[in-house]
Amino acid sequence: MKKFLVSTAALFASLSLVACSSGQSAEQSPLDKIKEKGTLVVATSPDYAPFEFQTLVDGENKVVGSDIMLAQKIADELGVELEISSMNFDNVLNSVQNGKADLAIAGLSVSPERLEVFDFSEPYYQVGNVLLVQKADAEKIATVADLDQLDLAVQKGTTQETYARESLSNANIISLTLMGEAVNELKNGQVKAILLDSAVAEGYISQNPDLAIAALSFEAEEENAKAIAMPKDSGDLKTEIDKIIAEIVESGEYNTYLEEAATYTVVE
Repeated sequence: MKKFLVSTAALFASLSLVACSSGQSAEQSPLDKIKEKGTLVVATSPDYAPFEFQTLVDGENKVVGSDIMLAQKIADELGVELEISSMNFDNVLNSVQNGKADLAIAGLSVSPERLEVFDFSEPYYQVGNVLLVQKADAEKIATVADLDQLDLAVQKGTTQETYARESLSNANIISLTLMGEAVNELKNGQVKAILLDSAVAEGYISQNPDLAIAALSFEAEEENAKAIAMPKDSGDLKTEIDKIIAEIVESGEYNTYLEEAATYTVVE
């Protein structure tokens, strides 16, 4: 009987420990999960210089850019290794939603629709929307009416795509997967303009003197606040990332990242 009672007590104690362990696992925070595995997986789309793009380092393609430096800063601050997961832009947020990536850092703009599904960090950079055109057309597109019936390229899954379909619907909106593809179609005359971030447009202009920013400007409210996406209810992970971003914004460190990114040659 004693042996039976001891065995029964041991069984209940064991089950209690398992239940307690399962409860702790279920309650483990997103930040603790990252620290436990020792790796921060960041989804990005490396076709959006100066934020993220490919360059040649010692003869091999490498993903670089200001966002990649930001990702490395966050990984270092969390005390984990950084793993960059490259994909098309329209898959970046899905990668976070299905748990394949911890964060998305890809020149992402915050929008009400995205906020319903994801948590976003505080903004780390602010840019505006512009139209990239052939230099000869820069002064010809000065009003929204000048876009009527023109072929306007946007990148799939971007806030520019959403804005173009809502506010520039008289243009022929053409959604393309890669920004490099859109620029090639612009240079070949297959589209007349590309709606994109000003910083990205300036990067393409620096390497393509036949391109320019159109005279048409957009209102300040169409500016894009760049931020990091993470799963909904990320709690302490968001708190820690917001703290890191506050530091780099106040110190101007992100501007240093942009300056360093400008020294690399983009590989399409």
